[in-house]
Amino acid sequence: MKKNISPLELGQHLTLVRERAGIKQAELARKVTWSAAVLSRIESGDRSVDAGELSMLLEAIDTPEALRLRTIIERDWQVMERPSLDHPDQDLLWSAEEVAKQLIELAQRPDTKHAFERRLSTYVDELKASASLLLKREHQVAFIGSIGIGKSTAICRLTGLEVSVTETSPLAPVLEAGAGGITVCEVHLRQGPGYGLLIEPTSDDAIRSHVSDFAEYIKGNVSQGITGEESQGISKEIERAIRNLAGLRISKSKGEDGKVVRSDEAKELAKTHGSTREVVVEILSRMELPRRDRRDVWYDASTGKEPLNWLKDTFEEVNNGRHPEFTLPARIEVIVPKQLLPINDLSVRFIDTKGIDRTAARSDLEGLLYDPHTLAILCSGFNNAPAAEARLLLERAKDAGVRDLIQKAALLVLPRSGEALEVKDEVGLKVESVEEGYELKHEQISMSLAPLGLSELAVGFFDSRQDDPALFQSFLSDQLDNVRRSFGQQLDEIISNAKVLLQNYEQAQTQEVIRQAAQQLRTWINRHRSPEHLNLRVQDSLIEQLGHAYAATIRASVNRDGDWYNLNFGHHLGYGARKIAVQSLHSAVLGFTEICQNMAVTPDLEEAAELLGQSQRLLQTAYDELLTKIQIMGQTSFREELKQDRDFWTSCQREWGLGSGYKVRIVSHSGNWFKNPEKKQLEDELWSMIQREWNLALNRVESLLVTDE
Repeated sequence: MKKNISPLELGQHLTLVRERAGIKQAELARKVTWSAAVLSRIESGDRSVDAGELSMLLEAIDTPEALRLRTIIERDWQVMERPSLDHPDQDLLWSAEEVAKQLIELAQRPDTKHAFERRLSTYVDELKASASLLLKREHQVAFIGSIGIGKSTAICRLTGLEVSVTETSPLAPVLEAGAGGITVCEVHLRQGPGYGLLIEPTSDDAIRSHVSDFAEYIKGNVSQGITGEESQGISKEIERAIRNLAGLRISKSKGEDGKVVRSDEAKELAKTHGSTREVVVEILSRMELPRRDRRDVWYDASTGKEPLNWLKDTFEEVNNGRHPEFTLPARIEVIVPKQLLPINDLSVRFIDTKGIDRTAARSDLEGLLYDPHTLAILCSGFNNAPAAEARLLLERAKDAGVRDLIQKAALLVLPRSGEALEVKDEVGLKVESVEEGYELKHEQISMSLAPLGLSELAVGFFDSRQDDPALFQSFLSDQLDNVRRSFGQQLDEIISNAKVLLQNYEQAQTQEVIRQAAQQLRTWINRHRSPEHLNLRVQDSLIEQLGHAYAATIRASVNRDGDWYNLNFGHHLGYGARKIAVQSLHSAVLGFTEICQNMAVTPDLEEAAELLGQSQRLLQTAYDELLTKIQIMGQTSFREELKQDRDFWTSCQREWGLGSGYKVRIVSHSGNWFKNPEKKQLEDELWSMIQREWNLALNRVESLLVTDE
């Protein structure tokens, strides 16, 4: 038996093969003249099995799947990570393993030329990187949209997580939903052993910052000219949780004149304490954080509730800060025993992101568009689809050089009742059916996204009140299938090209064509050594978002030295640095791709197509790595320099309460900080890094083009 296959994995897969063959455990035991107890221990993973015993079991089952299992087990994985026995792409991954072995064997031959070794090792690296995408079968589906758009309701309808509150009322979602501002944090939903909640707690420092914002709000320390949403400085869901955690209630009663009188215990508390700091201490004391140390809770039938009703009630208690054993959550993970999507080969996790409140350019949201295993579902209302928030995220992703958005993202339109039937066709007549309304709206959306080059972006429609959830499930399954298919196609292309390389290695005529192609590529590289130096600034994204954000959002970020999920200074500096690199280098990378593709279809150079394809992929990979490094540079060098400047943050903090124009003053302070001559060195370092990393990227490609005469 292969030493890297555990008895548990083998036993579980053997059980599946037996059950699919329609053979009972006792029946198979009799066929091989074993006791049922021995076979049971093997299938449960408690007893290992040697090659002879396994062969006997599989012969007794005698199905194509049993014979295939024997073939899979006999595979000797040396280069690639071994996939699980039930991996649907076993054969493709094995092809990659076989080709990688041949490449390594050729590279190790004493007569292999040194220049050719680099091409062989590059192929092995490509195969490993591409195979790793296919190997991983854990995917995320992240729902992104503005507050109150209906994400939570759609997720619950999709997954069947709904309960009857009363006999006459419609089904209610398990995840607490309302008119927006309900969920206190990001919520993850996944399959597990039972019904339960896992809680990632908010750090004590973050809670203190939240409480400080709340205390300043109830003390009335708001600036002149800033009212309503601009003044509060804390989201209503965080306020609600803090009030519940600290037991600070709002009660209503009728006065002598018959009017409703509100009594706010938080404001009464503020009146009895002289300073905001004292109010913070009092609230934190009432929250009793040290005893709120529980991190998970699981359904117990002794509660007398149905599992989903228990899950709904418990989620609401934790989400609102009403559960006595849990602190303020930073993330809630909802566990259910049922499959979320009808896809047997993947593990799918749903993410209900925090609703967008004016500022869509958030680090938590944009990071999802960079992850190849995350499908970003950008949610929009019907009439404004694609929503401004969705369009902004797509546009910023394009500007940041994110590739394959067609596979990584999709637009989900969430209509309200009757909206689809209000759509008019080209001559002004209303549609005759919901389906026709969806179709026409889809056409409008595609036209709207065409300037971004995303007219082919998948668009789904789901009215959670009346549409069949199965159609929505099918839409998501199709998008995940597309992602998996793109991984497979990428690996298959690399395998095919590597095979061509192995076949043509010793053909003299082919080598001459390759030398000609390599010379042309080297000429192109030498002409494009210098990145285009543009008049862009790393702070541009930050300054732009400061102009869009609420004054209270800016204040919350300033009070946390720029480290605030809704407006993160470091994220925008990293994005700004990355955008500079994209603007400087994108046209060159695109030009190299075009010259490789054009040469590959030139009759005299067709035999060099494999080299051209490898060169093209290598530069794209190196470019992607360059963008990541540049983004990290912006997030670290610029961010750390800014964070350590106490004078800057103190001057910004003092601006609150000085009357109207708060945002303008913060923008001015931020702009002046970057104009300081001392900060010019950071910008010079950024351009030096772009030049250095670009040279390294070109050198990696050039190393493939060295030919031994």
